[in-house]
Amino acid sequence: MKAYTRRIAVLPSFFVLPFFLTVFMAMATFMATAIAQPFKNGFDLKNSQIAAVNIHQGGPVKDGIPAINKPKFVSASQASFLKADDKVLGVVYGGEARAYPVKILNWHEIVNDTIRGKGISVTYCPLCGTGMVFLSRYRGKTLHFGVSGLLYNNDVLLYDKETQSLWSQILSKAINGVMVGTPLRSIPVAHIRWKDWKKQHPHSKVLSTDTGYVRDYSRSPYGTYDNDRSIYFPLSAKSNQYHPKERVLGVCFKQACKAYPFAELAQLGQRSIADSFAGQRLTINFDPNNRDGQVVLNVPNKARQVVSSVNSFWFAWFAFHPQTEVYKAPTRRN
Repeated sequence: MKAYTRRIAVLPSFFVLPFFLTVFMAMATFMATAIAQPFKNGFDLKNSQIAAVNIHQGGPVKDGIPAINKPKFVSASQASFLKADDKVLGVVYGGEARAYPVKILNWHEIVNDTIRGKGISVTYCPLCGTGMVFLSRYRGKTLHFGVSGLLYNNDVLLYDKETQSLWSQILSKAINGVMVGTPLRSIPVAHIRWKDWKKQHPHSKVLSTDTGYVRDYSRSPYGTYDNDRSIYFPLSAKSNQYHPKERVLGVCFKQACKAYPFAELAQLGQRSIADSFAGQRLTINFDPNNRDGQVVLNVPNKARQVVSSVNSFWFAWFAFHPQTEVYKAPTRRN
């Protein structure tokens, strides 16, 4: 450092100022480029619809949490590793029922699967409690999703291996890359206890623990997280209206969103309610024991249609939808 200083000191005075200006401009250009084109976990965020400062590295590197790309299945009667109250994500697609145990998804977060020749991606974010299933064919190609190691509002950012674009699970769209703005097409999924799913679908196939990876699927790597008040990463919006891990069923029509907290629904003593929201007539069918449900759109002279909804922790729903309406159970009169 002293030698470098002596060399600067002997430069002619008319050269010193331009020299430092050149160095300063070079550094400024470098910093501006770094800010304009940030990279995190190897992903270029230059055209991200979410500000790079709000995208956080969760700890694992890209694919540090390995997706399951060659899933194996067993019959319901062979799934002895499941206890009655274990949660599964249940899917019926193409007339076939499949169950994806949360105790496996906690360690892998994504299963790239095929049912009746159609590609689907089963996704689960342990930090937000969100299990969502998407069709995986877009723009004429089947995409295979992986875990980026990046989070937005604590929610997993998926990436597709074909284009390296990042996708937000809860926003259900690509947020950067060549696929930016492309919506994910969801299919219905049940958050349900194994005993109830097995009763409803006794011939269901079940994702096997033979995943190709050595993991202790008998325990959760997140401990008591599902029930305590901890939130690991920053949020863009917060609310103390409910316990942060209270489960809600959320639905959006264009820019209008509404949450149906199960703390409210459980007070009703019934399993179905009619509601009007954003100009739509809805039926909310719910199971207070499994903390799950469906939102059905009622249009005169048309078949009832199950619409996309999100089953998540309250804190996550609010972070993504701070202007959300919230269903309140009617006050009971004695």
